[in-house]
Amino acid sequence: MTIVDIRATTVTVPLEAPLRHSNGAHWGRFVRTIVEIEADNGLVGLGELGGGGESAEAGVRALLPYLAGHDPARVEALRWMIANPTASLYNNRTQLLAAVEFACLDLVGQHSGLSVTDLLGGRVRDEVEFASYLFFRYPGPDGSGEIRTPDQLVEEALRLKAEHGFRVHKLKGGVFPPAYELECFRALAQALPDDKVRYDPNGVLSVGESIWFAENIADLNNDYLEDPVYSLTGMRQVRENTSIPLATNTVVVNPEQLAANVRDPAVDVILLDTTFWGGIRPCVRAAGICEAFSLGVAVHSSGELGIQLATMRHLGAVVPNLVYAADAHYHHLRHDVVEGGLVPYADGRMTVPEGPGLGVTLDRDAVGEAAERFQRLGGYPYDRDPGRPGWYPMLPNTSYADPAIAGIPPALEEAYTHWEK
Repeated sequence: MTIVDIRATTVTVPLEAPLRHSNGAHWGRFVRTIVEIEADNGLVGLGELGGGGESAEAGVRALLPYLAGHDPARVEALRWMIANPTASLYNNRTQLLAAVEFACLDLVGQHSGLSVTDLLGGRVRDEVEFASYLFFRYPGPDGSGEIRTPDQLVEEALRLKAEHGFRVHKLKGGVFPPAYELECFRALAQALPDDKVRYDPNGVLSVGESIWFAENIADLNNDYLEDPVYSLTGMRQVRENTSIPLATNTVVVNPEQLAANVRDPAVDVILLDTTFWGGIRPCVRAAGICEAFSLGVAVHSSGELGIQLATMRHLGAVVPNLVYAADAHYHHLRHDVVEGGLVPYADGRMTVPEGPGLGVTLDRDAVGEAAERFQRLGGYPYDRDPGRPGWYPMLPNTSYADPAIAGIPPALEEAYTHWEK
């Protein structure tokens, strides 16, 4: 089996409402690029990466000279063919490598009749637990879905728990002033006293603010505190001043940084992202290192559709030291591009995909509609807040959104006029 072609299709899938974060916002939709790698036997493997548009599609298509004639079973060689560490200083192909790895593992699984879980050594669990992923949100196109106040946050968490069975709840912060978000987080934890809670401000706090925040949540049922400050040295200072485990998906995202954290610990829980780490296999390798050094691991979410979600479920199935619930943006989606539509949760868990390869296939009609939606709406500036013209993020942050301002900002109102035909 050898590779003969690679194709890319950028799609837009709507969210229940725009998700606000420390860097800006998801403007009511996810933009993703679907990758298809075709082999000479007619099989097609699937991959997915974040972002999209002409640049992403061109980047994917540009890999054909590297991949043509390559045996997709030779997955390790891809790391050096596509994303050699020193060469990648100039071309930054990690996400492209991840999408190609997904598709090659999918091809090998289809060809052999084995699931990706089997190719990775076999499952140690049949279900993967997920956390609710709570965001402050602007209202959606119909005016619903806003999350801005403690009461709205608690109402949404209770709704998600009732609908999906989540037992772990994560709040994405860094949007409003720290004291206000502390009020929101404490309200969340107190409304769900038997459940675990996590707080993630994406590194926008200073070391002093991080220590202050940790002190003021120490009495809660904390799972971990994620990226309160941005840097290994800053995380190390916070870690020395709290008993709450610290987690990261920003300052330990490759083997070199993991090695540095092992030598001089700053982070207790490594959040493994199948995209950020360049594929599923690098995450499995990293999990093995974490096991050897008694570091916790969890599965990170970078805004997935069904293809990447499948990679997260396969990863969660094979990692023995996965003691934390995985993250997922998935429940914010209105629909998906894979056959069968949105994958359901049961008691806060998802089953591991069955069948050969990744175990998912594209719904071609849904892909066509999502591709047309991207062509109509275009992209959006992930690192800009539609409610704060001229604002841009800094680390540490000193300029936060005003929680008293409600409603749909003008920039989103204009965007919503193009939402549907």
